[in-house]
Amino acid sequence: MKNSFFLSLLFALLLSSCYNHGQQTPDAWDLTREQLDSISFQTTHHYTQGYNFVVGADSLCLLGDEFDTLYVREHDDLVVADIRIEPADTIDSVWVKVARDQLTIGWVRESELLRAVSPNDPISQFIDTFSDAHLLVFLTFVVLVGAAYGLFRLSRRHARIVHFRDIDSFYPTLLCLLVASSATLYASIQMFGPETWRHFYYHPSLNPFALPPVLGLFVTSVWAILIVSVAVLFDLYRRLPLGDALLYLGGLAAVCAVDYVLFSLTTLWYVGYLFLAAYYVFALRSYLHTPHDRYYCGSCGRQLSAKGRCPYCGAINE
Repeated sequence: MKNSFFLSLLFALLLSSCYNHGQQTPDAWDLTREQLDSISFQTTHHYTQGYNFVVGADSLCLLGDEFDTLYVREHDDLVVADIRIEPADTIDSVWVKVARDQLTIGWVRESELLRAVSPNDPISQFIDTFSDAHLLVFLTFVVLVGAAYGLFRLSRRHARIVHFRDIDSFYPTLLCLLVASSATLYASIQMFGPETWRHFYYHPSLNPFALPPVLGLFVTSVWAILIVSVAVLFDLYRRLPLGDALLYLGGLAAVCAVDYVLFSLTTLWYVGYLFLAAYYVFALRSYLHTPHDRYYCGSCGRQLSAKGRCPYCGAINE
C-alpha cells in the first residue's frame, strides 16, 4: 500500500514537471491594429512603412495633404511614410504616402508608384535594369549577331573554341553548363514562383543561406559562375599563350552569352528544359572527345599535347 502511494506521488510529480508554462511575456505580441495591418501588408506587397525607393522615371506626381501637386524627379530618394487603403477608389485602392524630404511629401497610387520607382538597393536596381523588356530584346539581337560573327571569325582562324576545338580543361565546359542552368532556373522562378522572385527583388541578398531554397540555389549558381570564371582564367594562363588565350576568352564569352539568352527565353515556353538536357549531352560528349594533353614541359612544367618545342618557354622536349 505504501509502495503504491509513493509510486502514485512520483507519477504525479513527473506529470506536473513535464508541463512548461513558458516565459510569461504578456506584451510580446501586444501589437496595435496598425502594426498588424503593416505586417499583413508587407507579407503580400513585400514593403511597408520606412522602405526606401529611388525614382527611375523622369518624374512622379504626388498629391499633397493640401491637395497641391508635387513632383519628384529621376534619381530622387523616397521613403514610405504611410499606407492607406481606399476601397472607394476603383482604379487602385492602395495609396502610399512617400517623402523626399520634410517639404516634399505626398500621396500616390501604388500602381503609379511602382511603375516609376525601384528599391534603393544596387542589386534590385541591377535586376530592374536587366529585366527591362526593350533592353532584353536589344541585347538578344546584339548577342546573337555578335556571337555568330565572332565564332565564325574564330573558326576561320582555326582558333580554339569551347565545345569545338576545346582546350584540355573541364572548366570552360563547366562554366557554359552553369550559365545555361542558371538561366533556366532564373526563368523557372519567374514562371512558377513570381512572388518568391518579387520578394527577392525587394529584399535581395547574396547570402544563399539566408534565402528560400530555390533562391538560395540560384544565388549559389551565380557564385559558382564567378568562381569557375576565375578558374578558367588561371587555366588559360597555364595552357595557352596570351594571344590565343584572349581569342579563346572571346569565344567563350560569346557562347556563354548565347547560352543565357537561349535558355532564359526558351524556358518561358517550356522547351528550354529539353534544350538544357540536350545541351548537357552535347557539351559532355564534346569534352570527352577533346584530345587530352599527356606530356609536361621539363622546363616550365606546362602541359603539352606532343613532344617537341614548348610553345610557352621554347624548351625542347624529347
